[in-house]
Order: sequence, then structure tokens, then C-alpha cells
Amino acid sequence: MNETLWIAFALVDLCMVLVVYRLFGRVGLFGLMVFNLLLCNIQVLKTVELFGLTTTLGNVLYASVFLATDLLSEFYGKKEARKGVLLGFVSLVMMVAYMQIALYFQPAADDFAQPHLSALFGFMPRIALASMAAYLVSQLHDVWAFHAIRERTGGRMLWLRNNASTMVSQLLDSAIFCTIAFWGLFPVNVFWEIMLSTYVIKVAVAVLDTPFIYIARRLFRREGADSDAQDEDHASADGW
Repeated sequence: MNETLWIAFALVDLCMVLVVYRLFGRVGLFGLMVFNLLLCNIQVLKTVELFGLTTTLGNVLYASVFLATDLLSEFYGKKEARKGVLLGFVSLVMMVAYMQIALYFQPAADDFAQPHLSALFGFMPRIALASMAAYLVSQLHDVWAFHAIRERTGGRMLWLRNNASTMVSQLLDSAIFCTIAFWGLFPVNVFWEIMLSTYVIKVAVAVLDTPFIYIARRLFRREGADSDAQDEDHASADGW
């Protein structure tokens, strides 16, 4: 059941990246990156069994953030991709700070939400620290690697820069996140299983998103647009 649900969830989420991009262009990709990043940092608190491995939920939503980053890199250039990364980072910092403040408010006598919020967000600072460090390092590396591969291949082999940049970045992300978030909370064997399974699941989504970036380039790239453009006109384009 989990495996079927995971595959369906991954496909729906990747399709929604294209839908949001089609409807809202570059701004939609920025918004999607923020939404998925915040939500996956809540879902990551839940562990599930997938394909015989113990892994954290939230890997699908987080992996699709890399697709959004690659779309920004492909259509709008390195500057806009980095802007999206930093927007997600600032949003995560704000969420953590605001929810910690909310927990300090004295609840009313008939309040029922405080214990549940404490269970979710009381653990959030460690998760958030892990996520912020892993996110910033891996996403900035993804943008750098995407354009480095693009330059070396002369703009050819989109599948290579999409997969290679994402897979290496996901390895950095999984190693940094799991070490900060889970080291000491689980037995060593469980910790390594979570880190390995987390990376494997993210790689699977990275492979799965390859057709979607080709679909986006085919359907949404403006005729005659130079996808390397860094100038203001292309940075403000809708993308469809």
C-alpha cells in the first residue's frame, strides 16, 4: 500500500510542478519551492516503510523542489535559481521562529491544540537546523553543478545536468540532514538505514522527474528564448 501511494504521490506532485509553472510562471515556481519546503519539514517527522526500507516521509516533496530549481536554472538562469533557493531558506527560518514564539503563548483552559503543536514543532528547531543547513548547501551546489555541466556540454544533454546535479546534491543533503537531525536519536544501524533509504528514495524521484523537465521545455519554453538568459527581461518572463 505504501509503495503504490508513494508512486502516485510522486507523480501527482511532479505534475503539480508543471501545472503551477503553467499557471503562474516563474513566480509560481518560487511559491512552490516555499510551500513544498515548509510542508516536507513537517512530513519528515514521520517515518514509513517503503520497498523494505525505513525512510522519512517528505522526500517526494523535497525532491520536487530540485525540479523547480532546475526549471528556474534552465529557463531563467543561475541568478533566478539562487533567488528561489534563498527565498525558501528565509521562509524556513521564519516558520521556525514564528512557531517557537507561538508555543510560548499560554494556551486557554479549553485549548486542545497546544500538545499537538508542541509534539510537531517542539522538535522543529533540530529538524529545522538540519534542514536549513542541508537545503542551503545542496541547493546552491545543485545550481552551480547544473550550470557547470551545461557549460561543459554546450547546452546539450539536459538529462545529464538534471540528474547529475540533483543526485550529487541529494547525497550532500541526505548526509548533512540525517547527521544533524537524527544522530543519537536512533540506533546506529537504524540511522544508516534511514540515511541510505532517504538518499535512494530521493534518487528515484530525481530519475522520475527527468521526463517532466523535458515536457516543461517542450511545452513552456518561449519560442526563440535563450534559456541561458540572465537579463532582466527573461528574469521577469512568465515562462509560458
